[in-house]
Amino acid sequence: MDSKRFSLPIMITDHARGRMKERDVDDALLLDLIETGTVRNKDDVRLWIAKHYAERNDNLLCVAVVLEKTLVVKTLMHHFTWNPQS
Repeated sequence: MDSKRFSLPIMITDHARGRMKERDVDDALLLDLIETGTVRNKDDVRLWIAKHYAERNDNLLCVAVVLEKTLVVKTLMHHFTWNPQS
C-alpha cells in the first residue's frame, strides 16, 4: 500500500495492525484516513492524522505516523480529541 499524499510506501507496525483489528478498521479505511485526514505535526518526522467518519460512533479516528523511507503507522486511536495547539 502506498500513500499518494506523502509519496511514500506505507508500513504498518504489528501494534497498529492489532489496534486496527480491535477497532474494526481495514486497509481501505486506513488509507482513506491517511490520504484525506487532518494532519498535525509533532515535529519534522512525527505527526498525527485524524478524521471523523459519520457512519462510526467513535469520534475521530487518528493514526500516529513517522515519516522515514516509508510512512510508518505506529498506532491507531479512536475516541480521539485534538489537544489545543500552542
